[in-house]
Amino acid sequence: MGSIKLKSFSSGSCGNCYFLGQEEDGRISAGVLIDAGVSLRRVKRELAAEGLGPECFQAMLITHDHMDHIRSLGSFCKYLQKPVYATGTLHKALANNFFTQGHIASCRRVLNDGDWTEIVPGRIKAKYFVVPHDATQTVGYCIKIADYTVVIMTDAGKAEATALEYAATADTVIIESNFDDYMLDHGPYPKVLRDRIRNGYGHLSNAKCAEAVREFSHPGLRNVFLCHLSENNNTPAEAHRCTREALDAIGRRDVRLVVLPRQLPSRLFDL
Repeated sequence: MGSIKLKSFSSGSCGNCYFLGQEEDGRISAGVLIDAGVSLRRVKRELAAEGLGPECFQAMLITHDHMDHIRSLGSFCKYLQKPVYATGTLHKALANNFFTQGHIASCRRVLNDGDWTEIVPGRIKAKYFVVPHDATQTVGYCIKIADYTVVIMTDAGKAEATALEYAATADTVIIESNFDDYMLDHGPYPKVLRDRIRNGYGHLSNAKCAEAVREFSHPGLRNVFLCHLSENNNTPAEAHRCTREALDAIGRRDVRLVVLPRQLPSRLFDL
């Protein structure tokens, strides 16, 4: 199977973009980019720092149509012309979005409903599941590369049963840990915004994230990556502490727990 690689280019309201790929014989043989909330120039620069180029990914997956996830998608489509996979509902919204209209039509690929879609034929397949968030539609992904499974769920107001079921099959889970309850209550946000964040269609708190990790933990789980931390209502240390305590409480000290940086790229992780 080779090794499975993960790199975050940015994770938060400032922009979201992740690379997932398979390395064989010292080279990336198949890969996918998840979301396009950072510039193509930046992605190229950060890939080059790893000795890689845009050819390391053959397709893109989009989770939803908020700006911090699709800000640069039009540029990716215009200059790279790689397939962009999303649901039919989401593609309709992208066709009329300022950031993507005029460029996405030739790259449009619609995901199968309720079944696997070959993202990179014979190498990578994905199945989507809907998560509650206040966008046109927001989805998480279960992604299979050979026998390895990665689940990503970001921008989720709550971790629903379907998401937990997919996560309970994964070797690696990337999950939102957006805010600390105390910091949100005592921070600068007005009540209307605080309510929007925690109304079940906003974001996942550290406590809810930790609860979800406890629920989906299973013997095959190897890695948990915490993503989309709030700049104003969270800290990496607090997010890590909350989920680490939950994992330790169920005897899972063997699970690697990593907080992905908000604005800086992560290293290239070997999963």
